[in-house]
Order: sequence, then C-alpha cells, then structure tokens
Amino acid sequence: MGRGERQVSGPLGLCHKGHVLPTALMLILLLGIASMTSLHLAAQDGPGVSAMKEDRVAQQLADAGADLVMSWFHDPSTMPPSVAGLLAKRQGDLASGPSFFDGAGRSQFVGTADRPDIFLDAANQADNQALNVSPGGFSNVLRGLGRLLRLKVYGPLQPGLLSTVEVTATTVNRPPVARTVQLQFGAVTIPAVRAAVQVGQALGTVLPGGESPVLVHWGDQLVVRDLAVKRVEDLAHKNSTAPITGQAYDPMIEAQDRWADYWVGGSVFVSSPPPSQGASLSLPANVYAHQDPTPGVRLDRWDYEPLKKVALQFGSYYRLDRSGRLHPLGELESDQGLAPAEILESPAVGSHHGLVFIDTVDGEAPGLDNLGTLVLDTDYFEGLLVVQGHVALRPRAMGKSVPALSPSPEGTNQLGARVPVQLSGIHVNGVLYAAGTIRLERSTRVYGAVMAGNTVSAAVAGTVAEVWYNVDLAQGLFRGVPVVYRAPGTWLAKY
Repeated sequence: MGRGERQVSGPLGLCHKGHVLPTALMLILLLGIASMTSLHLAAQDGPGVSAMKEDRVAQQLADAGADLVMSWFHDPSTMPPSVAGLLAKRQGDLASGPSFFDGAGRSQFVGTADRPDIFLDAANQADNQALNVSPGGFSNVLRGLGRLLRLKVYGPLQPGLLSTVEVTATTVNRPPVARTVQLQFGAVTIPAVRAAVQVGQALGTVLPGGESPVLVHWGDQLVVRDLAVKRVEDLAHKNSTAPITGQAYDPMIEAQDRWADYWVGGSVFVSSPPPSQGASLSLPANVYAHQDPTPGVRLDRWDYEPLKKVALQFGSYYRLDRSGRLHPLGELESDQGLAPAEILESPAVGSHHGLVFIDTVDGEAPGLDNLGTLVLDTDYFEGLLVVQGHVALRPRAMGKSVPALSPSPEGTNQLGARVPVQLSGIHVNGVLYAAGTIRLERSTRVYGAVMAGNTVSAAVAGTVAEVWYNVDLAQGLFRGVPVVYRAPGTWLAKY
C-alpha cells in the first residue's frame, strides 16, 4: 500500500507540472500578439491623428481670418485700400448720421456667396498682400502656421444682422489642409457724435460771471437756444493756418482754430463787447446765429432705451441713487452702493471702461423728478459715460497726457493728413453725456465730446471746460465698444 500510494501520487504530480508550462507559453503568446496589434494600430492611427490636428489648425486659421475682418471695421487705418470704402458706413442721412443700415433696417451688404460685396483671392498678388503680408493682414505668428486663401463678405443670412463673412485658410505643412468657415456679423448701433459740444438749452447768461464756460477746439459747438460769452475773442475764429499744437486758448490774445463752427438756435450775446463796436456787434464768420426754427440745430440723439439695451449687452450698467452712489444691475436699493470714483477711475491712459450707462433713480426714462446727480471726481476717466441725470465735474488732480490726432484738413478725409498731438491735462477721454445739466465745479479738459440735454454751467466764474473734438466719433467709432460682433449661433464649418 505504501508503494502503491507513492506510485499513484507520482503521476499526479507530473501531470500538474506538465499543465503549467503550456499555459504560461500560451499567455506569453497572447500578450505578444496583443502588443503587436497595439503597435500596428498605433502606427495606423498616427496619420489619422496628425490629419485631425492639421484640420483643426486650418479651421482655426480661417476663424482668425474672420477676426481680421472684424479688426478692419474697428480700426480703419488697418483696412486694405481696396475695401476701405466698402467697409465704411454708407447709409444714414444728415439727421441720423452715418449708418450700416438704411431707414428700413436693411444692411448695406446685399451680395450673395456667388456674388459677394467683397471678394479677396490670394491668387491675386494685391489681394494676397492685403490678406497675408501687409500690417493689416495676418500676423507673423499666424503666418508661421498657414495663410488665408479667400475672403468673402456678403449680405446677412438673418434679418437684422450686418453681413456674412466666409474665410478659407490653409496650413503650410505637407500636405497642406484647407478649410472654410462661415459666420455672421451684427452691428452695435450707437449714433455718431458729429460735434464737440452739444447743448439742448441755452449756454451761458448775459449776467456778469454767467457766460458760457465752454471752449471748443477741432469741432463744432451746437446750442439749441441762446449763447452768451464774455468777449468776442472767446469765440474761436476759424483760420486755416491756425497752429495745431494742443495749446489751450488761455495764452492766446484771440482764440483761433481750423475746424470750429458755432451753430446757435437763438441769439449770441457778448456781455463785454469792444467799445468801438457799440450796439452793432460783429461776430466771426464761423458763428451762425438764429438757426431756429429754420434750418434748426440738430443734436445727435442718444435715446434712452436703445443706449440702455446696448449697455446691458456690451457695456456696464448702474443705477444712480439720490445720494449719488451707484448700484450694479441686480443690486437692491437698500444696498450701500458704490462711490463713482471706485468704478469710473482710469488709472492710466488706455484703461478704457467702454460704455458705462448710469440710469435714473427709478430705472425709467428721464423725467422731471427722477434725475440724480453723479459727482465725477476722478483724476482721469476713459470711456463713454452716459448719465441719465445731472453731472458735477470735480476732477481732483491734473489729468493725463493723451495722444490724439487732429481732424483732417477741411474738404479731405485722409487719415495721413491728421496731425498727431499730445494733449496735456486731460480728465475725460471719450464722450460725456448727461440727460440733465453738467456743472463745472473745477476746470476740466476733455478729448472727445460733451453732450448735455439741458446746459453746461460753472459753479464759479472762470471755471471752464475745454474740449478737443475726436473726429473718429463722427463715424461712430467709439473705443471700448464693438463696431461689429460675431452673431451668436451663426458659426459654421463649411468644408
């Protein structure tokens, strides 16, 4: 029995050990096959991943081409000369100013994909220069990845939008990959500002010390009713050879400017006329009085509801309370609110606030009993400040030195003819609009424009607002606010 047991156990042990080796060999073989399969699949998938990457790069290049077109709208100096006239606002009228749309809301772009308003093809040397080589074309970084092949701009596919943009771009790797994207642009509608100063009532009074506190450079002054000044010399004489230096009028014996005109609905009063003139006062030839009722003094209309809508979509919105503090959208009246300087101070030139809309105390259209007073006591503000109330200007320091461009000589519209000037002591760089009265508590310098639904007054005689007009505003070009934008939901990769 002992030997029998040993004879039986021996074969069982050999059988167990014999099964382990084939199993291990089978596992090794299966792992080897799996590894070889993975390597084969990876080798096959490499070109596919690379193709997907190239496809994505080409699509992103085409998308960057659409951004390039958008930049042309925002900075006319970068527009290719061949399309500059087509991208400029060509609709509108004398009353409403330039616009992309006609009176019925139809876009100036009316072409189709087959017959576009604008077509640039890189196969053409001049078009390739505009798309890929010139300073207003593709940047050096993008040119290292690919180039633009074709660009089309034509009518919008949806009513109310501005245009359709279709861009084809290609990568530079071999083989190159070309892709086309299509999207639509909408346009932000803020009426152009065509005068340096616009006042909805009278400006100044004939009482000593109550004369107009506004001095204007480089643009027009519009006054719906009467204008009162202390001396005839306070009205800038129009002189085509006047210096373009950014110099204030204070040191001048007689104010002179190349572009200033005065349009006054009523009369012009001079509280201290020259003794030699007596009752028969001689005004400069660029002062046009008694314009009301015919032909009238047409102010640019910045209506309440449209501006509020634009601010809610593209800018900043605040409610002004009775104490002069600001409440962001959605905050309760019971909240403490913010001091204006906390929100509106621009620490440096270029710190642009865009469109800032400050509403009435009750959030309704301006009336007789819902206008608060905003105290603007910043050293420097840069942006479009729309106040549905009164404004007290109280700059607390010397302002900033701001680079500016003079208007072009009258009769021309060439960017190269504009003279670069450094304006010193600027407190407001942009547009200051008040539905009510603008009160000067300290002298203020503005580069841009000033608009008051009522008037501009001075707390103390000798306090003035000196305004240098930014002629870009006449074309509806407002820094910090988009001229055009990508319409949501319109982007499409075509092929």
